[in-house]
Amino acid sequence: MAYKFEVYKDRAGEFRFRFRASNGEAMCASEGYKSKASAMSAIESIKKNAPGATIDDQTG
Repeated sequence: MAYKFEVYKDRAGEFRFRFRASNGEAMCASEGYKSKASAMSAIESIKKNAPGATIDDQTG
């Protein structure tokens, strides 16, 4: 199984997505979006802009 984004509707009718690891475990989840297009756009933004993301450890 490969890494994947899952798009779904929550109980409030908003679109959300999860990012799953190759072992099937959910690694992170999104906020709710009013439209599916907005959720898909957020996924594309992550795919395009996140490869060089840094870690901001605010735990002190």
